Amino acid sequence: MQSERKKLNIVVTGGGTGGHVYPVVAVIQKLKNDPQINNIYYIGCSENMEKDIAAREGVEFRPIAISGMPRKTGLSLIKWFFELNKSVQQSIVHLIRIKPDIVFGTGGYVSGPVLLAAIILRIPFVIHDSDAHPGIVSKFMAPWAKVVSVAFEQAKSYLKSNNIVINGNPIRANFSTVSKEVALAELGLSPDKRTILVMGGSQGAKTINNALLEIVPKLIKEHGFQVIHQTGKKNFDEYRDKMTQAWPEYSDYKEYALRPYFDDMAFVLTAADLAISRSGSLSLSELNLSELPAILIPYPFAAADHQRFNAVAMEKAGAAVWLDDSKCSSDNLMSLILEILCDYDRLKSMQEANMHLAKPNATDNIVKIIKNVARCY
Repeated sequence: MQSERKKLNIVVTGGGTGGHVYPVVAVIQKLKNDPQINNIYYIGCSENMEKDIAAREGVEFRPIAISGMPRKTGLSLIKWFFELNKSVQQSIVHLIRIKPDIVFGTGGYVSGPVLLAAIILRIPFVIHDSDAHPGIVSKFMAPWAKVVSVAFEQAKSYLKSNNIVINGNPIRANFSTVSKEVALAELGLSPDKRTILVMGGSQGAKTINNALLEIVPKLIKEHGFQVIHQTGKKNFDEYRDKMTQAWPEYSDYKEYALRPYFDDMAFVLTAADLAISRSGSLSLSELNLSELPAILIPYPFAAADHQRFNAVAMEKAGAAVWLDDSKCSSDNLMSLILEILCDYDRLKSMQEANMHLAKPNATDNIVKIIKNVARCY
């Protein structure tokens, strides 16, 4: 009779921004229900969102003190290297105490010290990078990783590894779909009108919001569309005041669903026919899974301009078009919206391109890789 397999202890790391945290969350949610897993530990920065997320997901959190690397040389960079050294030492202590079978990291400055500690202690690790243009940590760590998982085909050319797997991005377990009719009904919208979803991530996007002030009334009154608009929590009051001045009767129109934030993005994505969005990697993965064409406006100050690389990749695949933030005027945005929504064949082609890009099994595949590496090394 075969002996029972040893259950695995797994360390996950990644943080600072949602693009690095939410893939970890998706993997944690899958691992928690796996009978082969003993314990999951999250090593991250206690000042970031990952501490609260670890508590919410019911996994043990171990803190390190690290900040993002300064982009310019000077005294701040020297200080940062001392901070990095200390955080690597903290990570070594955590890993020695935990004795993990494997470490899983999603890039970003938070995961760097933990992965360095794993190299020093000869603990195998797997990394996942969500962007078309991988970050510094992923590029640096790729040669030592047992497997490098990427979301985009284009990312492979930037990484030095003999074991790169294209998985797409892991999506949180609560990303579930409902029928379009149900989603529209819940939002008080008509199933007989084309629907535009505007979002700039949880924080919103002022450039996109400002461009909408002039065109929302035209989209609704002149063209018969309806608009779902997520302004971002920090921008909502300011935008609502501006919209009240620009279009005082906007609240009388049920065709305009204005909210600071939607908790269930799968719901609003299902309701829409076209999205206007920033191009963070996880937003794009959700667009793909929802088969939703998009106008992408990359955040111009994203690290290494990675959002532009993501947008270019989506446009090249035929799933979206992209517009530079500096050119995101009301006229340009209106022109693109009408070009796409008034061309059924183009809209259908973009939907199909998103369907081909979607990776619904990304989380399952990444978890399989993590377990296989843990068993083999």
